[in-house]
Amino acid sequence: MAEKKIGSITHFFDNISVGIIKLEDGLKIGDKIRIQGATTGFEQEVGSMQYDHEDIESAESGKEVGIKVDEKVREGDEVYLVE
Repeated sequence: MAEKKIGSITHFFDNISVGIIKLEDGLKIGDKIRIQGATTGFEQEVGSMQYDHEDIESAESGKEVGIKVDEKVREGDEVYLVE
């Protein structure tokens, strides 16, 4: 399985289980991602994504988007697209 780094976590909202990703590449609903860090490591499908509190289907490099995450993520964790 090929993986490509597409961004990193800049913030985590524990109460709503949302991670903020600073994107270095595009991301869209339905993509499979892996979030990896010192104590983090899991894969999930992107089910919902928001930019500026609005639901979006896709986002390009340079944007900071929020996604619902299955587990706790931490600032600095890296986000990979699983192909």
